[in-house]
Amino acid sequence: MEKQLKEEKVFKDPVHNYIHVQDEIIWSLINTHEFQRLRRIRQLGTSYLTFHGAEHSRFSHSLGVYEITRRIISQFERAEYPDWPEEERMVALCAALLHDLGHGPFSHSIEQAFQMNHEDWTCKIVLGDTEVAAVLRRLGEDFPEKVASVIRKTYEKAIVVNLVSSPLDADRMDYLLRDAYFTGVEYGTIDMDRILRMLRPYQGRIVVKESGMHAVEDYLMSRYQMYWQVYFHPVTRSSEIILRQIFRRAKELFDTGHSFRFLPNPLPGLFQRELTVQEYLLLDEALVQTAFMQWRLESDELLGQLCSRFLDRKLYKYVEVESLDMETIDDIRHAFEAAGLHPDYDLEIDFPTDLPYDVFRPDSESTEKQILLLDKHERLVEISEISDIVRSISGLHRGKYHLYFPYEKVMAVLDRLPESIASIFIQK
Repeated sequence: MEKQLKEEKVFKDPVHNYIHVQDEIIWSLINTHEFQRLRRIRQLGTSYLTFHGAEHSRFSHSLGVYEITRRIISQFERAEYPDWPEEERMVALCAALLHDLGHGPFSHSIEQAFQMNHEDWTCKIVLGDTEVAAVLRRLGEDFPEKVASVIRKTYEKAIVVNLVSSPLDADRMDYLLRDAYFTGVEYGTIDMDRILRMLRPYQGRIVVKESGMHAVEDYLMSRYQMYWQVYFHPVTRSSEIILRQIFRRAKELFDTGHSFRFLPNPLPGLFQRELTVQEYLLLDEALVQTAFMQWRLESDELLGQLCSRFLDRKLYKYVEVESLDMETIDDIRHAFEAAGLHPDYDLEIDFPTDLPYDVFRPDSESTEKQILLLDKHERLVEISEISDIVRSISGLHRGKYHLYFPYEKVMAVLDRLPESIASIFIQK
């Protein structure tokens, strides 16, 4: 039974102005131990080292996704669209609020370092012995599984999944607006009100009224620019590389029986990849950065140097290379090793398409990854079929190879590198 709060709760929000909470279940979920932990997880990982304002949290983003979803559902209900299943309201709202519950410290960086998936952890938290699960079970014993299946994208009502996970979903709209606001860039500013007014539930999924095409074009262009100017920023990539190297080196030391001066629970379980849900919930950025502050004093010089680099923002420099084959990579690594450098830690080769963000692709075989427009004759058409702008930014394979390296160390041995290799690292 859905219960309403006696008095609506509101959060003042810099992006949406106000976030409205009317349901007792939503208010209870926000106040759980697991959801409050998201205050201690930054939304943009290490991007604060590039854009100093990017200190916003997964907590504020999750509230924003909930608010956008609430507004969409309220609009559907007011218009009494027959294709919107009203009984799914609470499933959609809870999934929107909890969709990022399983993010760890520094988000995607820690996932790459330890082969984890935040959606898997979100589902474990939703289904486990947690305060969140206890709140969800107030709506039925099977309700946590319903929410988890939305997050897994396997829920029987695809229209509910569309709200939280699709090319034009509440998640993406909030992070574009929120990330643009806190990084200070202009690329992510979109006409969200116009987009929301043009959304329609139709034949089991969310579509866009054709007259809203220009607002969606603006959204996709903003998204494209945000990826290349913010999410793929090479300085942020440098900080992520050092972060992953810290985790890699610490795990190497742990695996060889190194005696750490500071190794609080649950870091041993993280290194062994044997974390329980309760141990995982102990992981936040405060704990990880405290460990880094202690590890900079470790007897292992490499780990100490990496931690100092990260904490003091002494990031790796980078050079851009148009193309790079495996033979050249091997030559660089061998030259580094011969010069006394560590090719696994003093060199990292990065290409932006390796990142965990998915630029919109209209030629995807799955219609779930496409944005469909509904014309005045109630026919569906994929947006790139009639939009020159969308066609122009879709399918592009932008990005150059970036070679990251500790500048002072490489410059110190530059005369020991073959001229062909040295010339790569002294680009003007």
